[in-house]
Amino acid sequence: MRKVILVGASALLLASSTLLAQETLRLITWKGYAPKALVKKFEKETGIKVKVTYSNNEEMIAKLRATRGGGFDLAQPSVDRISFVQKKFHIYQPIDYTKVNTDLITKSMVDAAKRISKVGDKSYSVPYIYGTTGMIINKKMAPDANDWSDLWNPKYAGHIAYRLKRPILIGAALGMGYNPFKYYNDKAAYKKLIDKVTKKLIETKKYVKTYWTSGDTQKAVVRSGDVWVESGWDAIGWQVHKENKNIDFVCPKSGALGWIDTFAIPAKSRNVEGAYKWINFILQPKNAAYVTNSSSYMTVSKGAPKYFKPEIKENFNRSYSKADLDNIKWYPALPDGFASIEAKALEKIKAAR
Repeated sequence: MRKVILVGASALLLASSTLLAQETLRLITWKGYAPKALVKKFEKETGIKVKVTYSNNEEMIAKLRATRGGGFDLAQPSVDRISFVQKKFHIYQPIDYTKVNTDLITKSMVDAAKRISKVGDKSYSVPYIYGTTGMIINKKMAPDANDWSDLWNPKYAGHIAYRLKRPILIGAALGMGYNPFKYYNDKAAYKKLIDKVTKKLIETKKYVKTYWTSGDTQKAVVRSGDVWVESGWDAIGWQVHKENKNIDFVCPKSGALGWIDTFAIPAKSRNVEGAYKWINFILQPKNAAYVTNSSSYMTVSKGAPKYFKPEIKENFNRSYSKADLDNIKWYPALPDGFASIEAKALEKIKAAR
């Protein structure tokens, strides 16, 4: 009799644990991508509690690798950071596009996300937010700055900032006259190029005031007035421009870096259905527009623009000419082994004196 009671209690505990998992959505995402107002709205509509963890590409990958795709129900990596990780570590599960309301999304973005995140005959992402990395310039102090190469321009010595992550390597290569994505089919040639970039950034490290590490620090350093030229995200530049008209996002003349952040479902997600519900909820036009209006990050929701604030459209039109848009260098999938090349280069730059 005691054995029956214990078995029954265990079954009840397991059922309760499963139910609790289904009532919670553990989301790992970028700051600004899951506004509190929309989290509360989703929780009210679905009864699913959302637990948000803020992160970035490197941390997401590290956390999911450490748990072999566990710990979270939905993640938001950049599309170019998915396929090489999936091939090696199998931390995601394929997207079931029949559960995604793709009618809400700009078709070209869906197609791009599917293509870039493809492993074998399966794809692993749904697009969410897109934008570019380029320059944030204090035009009063550095009116002529307009390219990646200004990140080592001695004219701005002591007033330069960037983040020591892979975009600075790609951007610096562009500023040196190379398109690094053309080297993605030749690992040895890519390493030689990154070595050249590393040398350039070490030689000019003395010009750098500081390295920013997040969206908040990116804003803080240029707000301070001490930084006139920094690499940064378009949305951050626009946020600061709202406060100080002298500061704005500028597309580098050698090309801005285009990125797409996505939804990807971890391999050990305990609430897959909740993940799809969040995706379809946040991409509804009014909800997607709320995200863009509050953060300035551009949404892939094709019905959202009619709900944008006028300043959002003004930002886009002010920063992007047709030539700038045509010159955006969109990140392709990162080939296997290239992340290690970049990581070693960044460590070398960081350690250099």
